[in-house]
Formats: sequence, C-alpha cells, structure tokens
Amino acid sequence: QVQLVESGGGLVQPGGSLRLSCTASGSVASISAIGWYRQAPGKQRDVVAIINTVGSVYYAESMEGRSTISRTSGSAWNTVYLQMNSLKPDDTATYYCKAESPTKRGGFWGQGTQVTVSS
Repeated sequence: QVQLVESGGGLVQPGGSLRLSCTASGSVASISAIGWYRQAPGKQRDVVAIINTVGSVYYAESMEGRSTISRTSGSAWNTVYLQMNSLKPDDTATYYCKAESPTKRGGFWGQGTQVTVSS
C-alpha cells in the first residue's frame, strides 16, 4: 500500500503562486511515477503534471509554462511538489496526487487539497 498526503492548497489572488506538496509513505519502492491531477466542481479529473522515477516530466497544456513539478532528491520517493505560478480563476479546483504502481490497478490517490483563485 502507498499513502499520499497533499498539502499547500489555499486561497490565492489571480496572478499569485502556490506550491503544493504530496508526501508518499508505505511501499514507495513500488512507485513508478507520481502525478498531480485536478478536479473542478462538475468537471472531470484531469492531469496537471507527472514525474517518473528517472525524473522525466509531463505537463498538461493547461498548466505548461506556469507550473513546475519536482521531487525530493534521492532514489526513494518522498515528496513531490507542484509549483504553480500566474494562477487564474480557472485553476480553482481540488488538486490530487496519484502514485502509479504495478501493485494496484488505477494507482493510489491522496485525499486532495483545495486551491481557490479569487480576488
């Protein structure tokens, strides 16, 4: 089992920045990638960014150029960060992290952290 805990969400004004954290514990050696996803009310959950074991990253078009995904150094999974800049009201959503692992189809999800962009 893998446990994920997100933090760092909150209320921010348009144009502001936030850094989200996703801390992994449990069977972290089985993780192949960790991604950030977001879900706004009434909408589907969409990918924001993903980082894998070797550090390769993927960004969704919606956040490319405005976000940076990174992880703590070292071979073991610990914390994955999502730095978000130039935030817009459309970025308002619950942000989740997900760990991909061959031990569980569909991966492991965290409980989410709310991000609200509003003046």
